[in-house]
Order: sequence, then structure tokens, then C-alpha cells
Amino acid sequence: MATKCATPPESRAQGARISASLGRRAFLAGAAGALLTPWSALARGQAAELADATKAALEQSPFVYVSPLRSDGSESRCHGEVWYGWFEGAVFLTSAATTWKARAIARGLTRARVWVGDYGRWKQILGRNNAFLEGPHFDAAVSVSNNADHVSRLLAELARKYPKEFPSWKDRMEAGHRDGSRVLLRYAPVSG
Repeated sequence: MATKCATPPESRAQGARISASLGRRAFLAGAAGALLTPWSALARGQAAELADATKAALEQSPFVYVSPLRSDGSESRCHGEVWYGWFEGAVFLTSAATTWKARAIARGLTRARVWVGDYGRWKQILGRNNAFLEGPHFDAAVSVSNNADHVSRLLAELARKYPKEFPSWKDRMEAGHRDGSRVLLRYAPVSG
């Protein structure tokens, strides 16, 4: 049984003094500050229209490279190339629930950077291949989709795009979405 914390009388009295001291002048100063906030800060996280070159690349590319963004906006060290589907104005991919991409969302890290193109494996025997960093890219709001139609649509798209490779993954992906060991991630473009 949860106990309810009571506010001590002295705290209520102090709160009343604080709110009384927040007079007209303080209110106007706060309102002016809100109005002077840069529009880019207000627009942050709003849906974004992608450049034509990026849209064209999303229609044709076999891969996207995805990096979850840390809370300070910096990229994580994970930049894996992955199969994906592009529909309803978003990138969809399926991932094991244990991957960093999936775990980052559970930690509240709901932003990512997505690069489009085929630049080869990013992790190589002798270091890293960062060629993808020069390609078309966008920032995205990341969410988990539990929409069965999205899963079906993505799997159909993967079968079309990867006819040689996908059959060996199809049953595992379907089973993973049924048993919860895989998640469907949606990357919707947002303004930076």
C-alpha cells in the first residue's frame, strides 16, 4: 500500500510567499523570454520534409545506417547498416529486442540519425568504414510500432528488396515478432 506524502504547513506557507512574489513584472519577463526563444528550438522534433535526393536514395538503397542519439544529441558508437522498408514517410526496420537500437528506446533515447546508401560494412577488420557519413542523412524520432500491418508490410518489402537473402530470415523474423524477441522500429524524419 502506497503512503501519501503530506505537505508540511511551513512548506505551504513558503509556497504562498513565492507565488505572491511572482508579480506582474516577473510574469512579463518570463513571457517575453518564451517569445524570444529561437524558433528552431520550438521546431525541434517537428516532422521534417526530406530533400529529394534523400527520398530518391530511400526508394533505391539496399541499406540505411542507423545511430541512436545520446541525450546530449551526440551519436552513439553504433552505426550499423541494416535492411529497411520506406513507407508512410518513415523508415521501418526489424531488430532483435536486445540490440542497442531497441534498448536505447527503452532508456528514453528516442532520437536517431539515419544515413541512406550502400557504403559497405561500417565495422571492418582494420578499423571502421565511415564513408556513409558523407551520404544523404536525416534525424529521426524513433518509436516501437506494434502495428501488425506495419510488420507485414515491412516483411513484404524485405522479400522484394532482398530476394536471395530474405528467405533464410523470414521465419525467424515472423516468429520473433510473434514471441516478442524482435521489435519493429519506426524512424520518422524530424527537423534537427
